Amino acid sequence: MATSFAYFRTPAQALIVGCVLALTACASTPPPTGELNAAQQAVARASDADAEQYAPEDLQRARSLLTQAQAAMAERREAEARDLAVRSAALAGLAQARSRAAATDSELGQRRAEIADLRQRLRMEDAP
Repeated sequence: MATSFAYFRTPAQALIVGCVLALTACASTPPPTGELNAAQQAVARASDADAEQYAPEDLQRARSLLTQAQAAMAERREAEARDLAVRSAALAGLAQARSRAAATDSELGQRRAEIADLRQRLRMEDAP
């Protein structure tokens, strides 16, 4: 059954419900400070993981999006700031992952070269 304002017995009840509805409609989501902080931390982690060396494009794009998010926040475009901050954090995470993968691949290559060198030495020692 649909409720109508006729359901309220006094004008005070109708006024209170109207005020509550108006305040609810005016309420906005909180500013995206958490998202901005998360993006800043993600960019810092990517930087610490040597993403400048291994994933410079992703890291630069993440930094650019973070700067745009901060500018949007300063201009009170909170929804845009939230979206940009989330995208920045995601790209920074990607840069960090790519950096770790490249560093791991590099270390694997070094270990394989060491193993090949040791095998070669062992063959030389075994030769009569």
